[in-house]
Amino acid sequence: MGLLTTLALLAGFAALVLGGELLVRGGSGLGRATGLSPLVVGLTVVAFATSAPELAVSLDATLSGTPGLAVGNVVGSNITNVLLVLGLAAVVLPVTVRSQLVRLDVPVMVALSVLVLLLALDGAVGRLEGAVLVALLVPYVAWTVILGRRAGTDEQSDTPATTAPTRPLVDLVRLVVGVALLVAGARLLVTAATDLAGALGVSDLVIGLTVVAIGTSLPELATSVIAAVRGEREMAIGNVVGSNIFNITAVLGLTAGIAPDGVPVDAAALRFDLPVMVAVAIALLPVVFTGFTIARWEAAVFVGYYAVYVTYLLLAAADHDALEPFSAALFGFALPITALTLLVLTAHEVRLHRIRGGTPAPGG
Repeated sequence: MGLLTTLALLAGFAALVLGGELLVRGGSGLGRATGLSPLVVGLTVVAFATSAPELAVSLDATLSGTPGLAVGNVVGSNITNVLLVLGLAAVVLPVTVRSQLVRLDVPVMVALSVLVLLLALDGAVGRLEGAVLVALLVPYVAWTVILGRRAGTDEQSDTPATTAPTRPLVDLVRLVVGVALLVAGARLLVTAATDLAGALGVSDLVIGLTVVAIGTSLPELATSVIAAVRGEREMAIGNVVGSNIFNITAVLGLTAGIAPDGVPVDAAALRFDLPVMVAVAIALLPVVFTGFTIARWEAAVFVGYYAVYVTYLLLAAADHDALEPFSAALFGFALPITALTLLVLTAHEVRLHRIRGGTPAPGG
């Protein structure tokens, strides 16, 4: 590995860590200044900021005449955000979930994922459909902010008067610098990792399926893990859910709206990747509902399934002999067992909720 590649890798990691730290601090400070809860700051300001690479990649692809890349970018990022980003953040520290997330935000993410799948059934997401996706973002953000201000006001009423004063301008600068460092760090890492993989003889296909796919999710990964480490666990999960909603409505919506013929959807993505995105979104709902906490073991399962997903992609791309037995084990055993476990845990949680007489969940 060359000296320049090594330096680029180190600089990229350093920029991600520093950028995530500044973004979390700035977002938390702005949330306090505006009366928004940490969850809503994660769902809106932080989520939209960390989705900047996805937006940049998709718009650049559209202007370059390859709008179809936007679908793979959005779908791949959404799968990575839930399984890898949220999984690693909750492995670091179990994530407590507010009832708002279960009642509103995750169901919205599920509904939008299903909507994209339905819109893509004819082989494309058209310009009008893209405009509809963008338009759906407006009422969601408005309602989320209204709920967040209520929650933020309630939290502030319980906060001692000795709380440090907020500095909105300083927090805004932290936010902007944090986003810039995250984008720069992600670009450095992707470039260095691509050079390294090329030097090792790894094919462009494998590089695209791994390095580039994870690269656009590095800002979310850095921000969510750092938020979890700093105790801002609501911001960690809000960042993931909000980023996925933003990816579908703004990133895919704007790309489809700008492209003359909309965004074409590859048949392979329609058969596999889009259904996986929907399944991952649906799987998150019972996980956050059971105990209103994402436990470490649940997070570890998410990370494990991300490894399985990438392995499947690589085997399918190479048409490897191991694909058939791997698929049989995955679809015939692992996925059914996981689905059954989630159903049992959800049924148990519903039963406990009824026994408690509908008492609001912790963090509610």
